[in-house]
Amino acid sequence: MAARGGDAASAGSAGAWTLRHVHLSLRVAFAAGGAGRLRGSARLELCARPARGGGGERVLRLDTHRSVNVRGAALLPPPGTPRPGDPPGPDALQPLPVRTEPFASFGRALLITVPSAEQRLSLRIDYEAGGGPGVCWLAPEQTAGKQKPFMYTQGQAVLNRSFFPCFDTPSVKCTYSATVKVPEGFVAVMSATSWEKKEDNTFVFEMSHPIPSYLIALAVGDIVAADVGPRSRVWAEPCLIEAAKKEYDGVIEEFLAVGEKLFGPYVWGRYDILFMPPSFPFGGMENPCLTFVTPCLLAGDRSLADVIIHEISHSWFGNLVTNASWGEFWLNEGFTMYAQRRISTEVYGLAYTCLEAATGRALLRQHMDNTGEDHPLNKLRVVIEPGINPEDTYNETPYEKGFCFVSYLAHLVGDQSKFDAFLQAYVNRFKFQSITADDALGFFLEYFPELKEKGVDSIPGLEFSRWLDTPGWPPFLPDLSPGDALMKPAEELAELWAADGLNMEAIEGVDITAWRTYQLVYFLDQVLQKSPLPQGNVEVLSKMYPKISRSQNAELRLRWCQIILKNDLEAEYSKVKDFLHSQGKQKYTLPLYRAMWAGSEAARALAMETFSATAPQLHVNVQNYVKKILGLE
Repeated sequence: MAARGGDAASAGSAGAWTLRHVHLSLRVAFAAGGAGRLRGSARLELCARPARGGGGERVLRLDTHRSVNVRGAALLPPPGTPRPGDPPGPDALQPLPVRTEPFASFGRALLITVPSAEQRLSLRIDYEAGGGPGVCWLAPEQTAGKQKPFMYTQGQAVLNRSFFPCFDTPSVKCTYSATVKVPEGFVAVMSATSWEKKEDNTFVFEMSHPIPSYLIALAVGDIVAADVGPRSRVWAEPCLIEAAKKEYDGVIEEFLAVGEKLFGPYVWGRYDILFMPPSFPFGGMENPCLTFVTPCLLAGDRSLADVIIHEISHSWFGNLVTNASWGEFWLNEGFTMYAQRRISTEVYGLAYTCLEAATGRALLRQHMDNTGEDHPLNKLRVVIEPGINPEDTYNETPYEKGFCFVSYLAHLVGDQSKFDAFLQAYVNRFKFQSITADDALGFFLEYFPELKEKGVDSIPGLEFSRWLDTPGWPPFLPDLSPGDALMKPAEELAELWAADGLNMEAIEGVDITAWRTYQLVYFLDQVLQKSPLPQGNVEVLSKMYPKISRSQNAELRLRWCQIILKNDLEAEYSKVKDFLHSQGKQKYTLPLYRAMWAGSEAARALAMETFSATAPQLHVNVQNYVKKILGLE
């Protein structure tokens, strides 16, 4: 599909071409103690769009990376002769001139000169990759099983240019296929609608729907699968598969079915989950058909199973309807947060969903307090200047302020069922496309002509343009008061723990055994806000609630570690160290290093000691962020 507009983060000439299909033919080789290699080719099937002027040659510009070694490019016979994926005979190849040019710190431009007479092109680019930020190689000790190495790719936002030469922009979508040969004893999985193992440990994949380059994902490791529903299975290392099956058996289908009822058909066929090694830096990555998730979700008691609702919601918002540029990331994440909370309301009720949304709002408040409300990243339509890595613009705003804006649109409609119907129509109108905020809001006003007539896009103080282009706190906040029934007891209990003399009778009168994860999280957030607590209170709290202080639930562990650090409870520093050794998720890792660095000398020493021990198991981006926090670069 053709590109929409310009993307300052891409070196590609996507506007001059329509990309129809990509085929990857790769061999994966692991190396002892370091980055392995991917060797093979990318085949691109393109149509030239009408160009101004004539001339005998035109230049195709693609995104690549300094870590990618392009060995050559050639023009292939027209698609269909031979079949895509079959190697053509050497006589059929027409070598093409290739060169690279600098572009930005996060990529280079690959220039291939092609004959302008050809309107439909099949190109093969032979290359080697493996040393770049989008291709992650883990030594056996960085995996859960600690027996075999593991590799995976992470495309979002602009990392897949180090996996294969491409138009690395969310504005371009195409179908893809792949043939991947891996060493014996390993399994390959991809974000694809079909998966087949052939002889010679070669795996064949097909994605029959058009997707942007950042959603093409590969993982290779010692992994096995278990069915957990009629269209879902979990993949994990053998030592984790039983825990994964127990945690998710029967859970995913319920979430998918509610999503379909609200937003329309689930078009991707399967919804599988791959539990990644502990160093995976994200909570989840919504690669279509195969979400990559942190093993932190395996709490042992299903207390974090609902986190997967966010990734499932991306099946409609983000994967099916995609932001055309990273400057409008709220179109992916704001709509997904809204969809996640709609599913959660149907499954868990309004009170619990409002409570979860309140924790999200607190994260947004924290972020805006840290940066200042008028920081240019605190608007929904961010201008990403040439040379700026979109990764560096990542923050809470597109998620939580985006959620508030979508909630405001629902508030304007005033009828939940009508707004649900709009979301279905929106998905149906823009499926398999990449869109801008103007497209989305234009469709909203077209769908509700009575609102357009009222001029709802220009209500003073709530103008759509203000939401998009003015940094600051959301001008409208959805009503979260249905969560009060769960929030009030948590607030009152936190007050009791913050008192100078502990009223143990009142504390013991509050039974927290039935509290679900987000009620406990909300309680701990309140305790953290009131910290440091009076001397000795945290030690008593720790003994009183082993459900919290010894929890394996990562959301609770994060808050408990933050409380330990804010109260300088050196006796429990080992819990901070253990948590940071057990996982490398960015959302958990960075706040703890910030807290240690803002703490006592002992806390700073803990930060240095922990980082020097765990740095090799962290994703390169997370390593760099921690180095910045610790002043190491």
